[in-house]
Amino acid sequence: MRDYAPIGDGQTVALVARDGAIDWFPIPHLDSPPVFAALLDEPNGGRLDLSPTVPFRTQRRYLPKTNVLETTFVTESGSVRVTDALNIGFGGRLPWTELARRVDGIDGEVPMRWRVAPGTSFDCMSPWARQTPHGKVLRAGALNLGICLSDNVEAEWTDQAACGTFTATPGERQLIGVVASDSEPLMLSLARDIDQGLDRTIDLWGNWSGQFECTGDWNEAVRRSVLLLKLLIFSPTGAIAAAATTSLPERLSGGKNWDYRFAWIRDAAYTLSAMRRFGIREETHAAVSWLLRTVRRHGPQLDVFYRLDGSAPPPVHEFEAAGWRGIGPVVTGNRADGQLQLSIFADLFDTVRLYVDGGHVLDTETGHLLAGFADRACDAWRHRDAGMWELPEQEHYTTSKLGCWQALRCAVYLAEQGQIPGDPSRWASEAERIREWVQRRCWSDELNSYEWFPGSGKLDASILLHAGSGFDQGPRMSSTIDALRRELGCGPLLFRFTGAREEDHEGAFVACSFWAVSALHHVGRTDEARKLMAELVELTNDVGVLPEMIDTDDDSFLGNLPQGLSHLALIGAALDLES
Repeated sequence: MRDYAPIGDGQTVALVARDGAIDWFPIPHLDSPPVFAALLDEPNGGRLDLSPTVPFRTQRRYLPKTNVLETTFVTESGSVRVTDALNIGFGGRLPWTELARRVDGIDGEVPMRWRVAPGTSFDCMSPWARQTPHGKVLRAGALNLGICLSDNVEAEWTDQAACGTFTATPGERQLIGVVASDSEPLMLSLARDIDQGLDRTIDLWGNWSGQFECTGDWNEAVRRSVLLLKLLIFSPTGAIAAAATTSLPERLSGGKNWDYRFAWIRDAAYTLSAMRRFGIREETHAAVSWLLRTVRRHGPQLDVFYRLDGSAPPPVHEFEAAGWRGIGPVVTGNRADGQLQLSIFADLFDTVRLYVDGGHVLDTETGHLLAGFADRACDAWRHRDAGMWELPEQEHYTTSKLGCWQALRCAVYLAEQGQIPGDPSRWASEAERIREWVQRRCWSDELNSYEWFPGSGKLDASILLHAGSGFDQGPRMSSTIDALRRELGCGPLLFRFTGAREEDHEGAFVACSFWAVSALHHVGRTDEARKLMAELVELTNDVGVLPEMIDTDDDSFLGNLPQGLSHLALIGAALDLES
């Protein structure tokens, strides 16, 4: 998984491998069925290939301040540069999907091959080539795919794919483009228009990046993380996807594969916090509006996550595809749907508080909605829930209680600002009651730490978030950090909770490790925090991408990617250290 680099256009994301193959590419949207999915279904998933026909080695990078990928292939006979992008238009997203693959010869002569082969979308459809008055196109279900080539590139067609070869030489440029539409007429662009669109896309990414400034020791890692997060923002609605993929395994033995192509309230809160600190206004407003509109749409029940269009998630469905390297299952949907997770009260209220602190004003309907949620939190905190880690076992998780505590404190603040109605005195009293309950019931003298839930004798790394929430920045939190790093740590990384490594055999959770950086800083141990941060940023792949988890045996990536929560935690840690 370390080999992949994402590109995107605000509607979907494609993963480009180090060898030039695009193994994951849903069209037209990030959560659409993937027409190119060799990542999870090697024999039948479909892929787009572009590489030398002779042995090669590669170097790659994102063009500065963009999500445009540049890969240099070096062979014995010469070298060639491939620039990959999903093009965007002057006004933002294009009304169709447009992949640009530009090939520039650098030196010598390099024989190249390309191939466009749609897959079966996990045995749900059969692609075919169709003759039209303007040449052949590929059909895959309701998708139309056109292949747009430079005049010096020829195509050979089969009944389900197209391919070709050419020779790259210095000073000569080839363009392989793919345009696609879903249940709509297909715009067959000229290769030169797609090539110009690539230049425009580079400029537009640079303009977008120019609205925020990154300074400090980790400015490049932060900038790349912000750009990768931008790929996860679904521009038609403003929703923020947790990751761009589904079913990449959290453990090599299988069985822990989830679909992350949904918008979690939690991830939205963290993303908005980061964007606000960078002054990224349009995406902040769009995301807040989407979140509040979606919550209102679904009534008083606050769900854990929603589809990117704001609708309810689909049921979990398991496909027969083998999965990444044969590690299944391949799924759509997520079992966390319908769970009670008390910490999302904090995520919702923190999102709104940050928005208001940016100088904005809530509408009356939203104010009444939030007051109702605050009243619910006053009672809900006494219940067992699935916890932040979305587990099937319901317990009185410490961080779930603190989520309600944080939500009620935010509600009091919003009421004092005149943004929401209600009874702030009740909310304040209940928040204090929760704080006392946690200090009395969730502290373990034996562990010298806050424990996962009362009487468990176990640890949970999500408590680190509450060094930053203001719950505890004193000796208890400091000793909790030490206990977590001692029991859950492996090098600079942390596992999520007691048993995650030994019993569940999953990887270390990247976000937890960056949360430890922030927590160390908040308790006054900034030198340790900076040392840990320096180790963690070295764990990205060669182009700065982070997954959900990392295998501590060999630093290989596990889980879906790019993982928004991991990059958000990196950004948060860096900003805390520079504050």
